[in-house]
Amino acid sequence: MKKVVVVDQAACVGCLGCEMACANAFYKELNPEVSCIRIEEEEDGSLKTLVCVQCGKCAEACEAGAITQNKKGVYMISKKLCVDCGKCVEACSSGVLVKSEDKDVPSKCISCGICVDACPQNVLAIEES
Repeated sequence: MKKVVVVDQAACVGCLGCEMACANAFYKELNPEVSCIRIEEEEDGSLKTLVCVQCGKCAEACEAGAITQNKKGVYMISKKLCVDCGKCVEACSSGVLVKSEDKDVPSKCISCGICVDACPQNVLAIEES
């Protein structure tokens, strides 16, 4: 299975480079709200990086069958099959499956590694198992 993993959370400085790179790749805009990776501040002030773990909850919630797992274990959204019901977004417990108001289809992590490359602190990595 191919997925983005957090390898060194303590190294995260909250620069949001990963969020901006993801948003720019999918939407051509520097808007962290449409990023498929999230940096959140915990109550104690520490940072937590939320990534798609390729769990498949989104696929289970998709009544249209628009989300399927590819050969590498990555769940992908078919733009042709998606009916934009939003159930996959609701099913994502990490909050990293996102829907931009100006797009017909939600976005989710496809394990492309753009966020990994954008992180100056080496917090992230691509894992293949």
